[in-house]
Amino acid sequence: MGLKSQRGFTLMELMISITLVAAIATGMLMAMRGGLLSLSRTQARLDENRRALGIQRILTAQLGGAIPVRSGCGGGQITPFAFRGTPTTLQMVSTYSMAEGARGYAQVVEYQIAPDENGTVQLIVYEHPYIGAGSTGGFCGDNVALQGSPQPLIAARRLAYCRFSYFQINPDKQFREGSWVSSWRQEDLPGAVRIEMAPASPDPIRLPIVAVTAPVRVNRHFEDLTYEDQQ
Repeated sequence: MGLKSQRGFTLMELMISITLVAAIATGMLMAMRGGLLSLSRTQARLDENRRALGIQRILTAQLGGAIPVRSGCGGGQITPFAFRGTPTTLQMVSTYSMAEGARGYAQVVEYQIAPDENGTVQLIVYEHPYIGAGSTGGFCGDNVALQGSPQPLIAARRLAYCRFSYFQINPDKQFREGSWVSSWRQEDLPGAVRIEMAPASPDPIRLPIVAVTAPVRVNRHFEDLTYEDQQ
């Protein structure tokens, strides 16, 4: 009686098959991991670009929202407006809040250019609610005195430079001409505010924080135009 032939896999063939399947699975997992990392980096860059655009819009809205609030300094009947600026600091009262947007109370806004890591600088924004003349004490005196706030916003970091300048309108030319100055200690408001800044290490795939120029909407003939405190 003849023996029946037996069909199947040898142990060696089985080991080779398992090794091939494991290698294919490992390659697929590595490809998926690389794709996920690439997607994560792309998403992070998009988020940074959105933040850069958002910060520029916020700064423009806040600077343009400056309002003619009397500071209460000087003790006279007509006191200077609450707006003080140097190349590295800026104080004003704005209708726009970093936290609440155009809603809520007017804010005493303070900008400061401070040192950052590796010799760079950063732009920090402080704000606290304007609640009347008592909240404008920092506008009095010869120097701009920042009061700060518990939770400052770092608007931009690792900048090669950052500086403020202010547009001084020429009233003799019907407000159509003027010049940029590095400090503002006038009794009225400037025609515009500009923040010049540049990243310390430009990245071609990321949107840089560029200069912001915001016209101040209320900038002339303040005798009968003031912000009335309703508190």
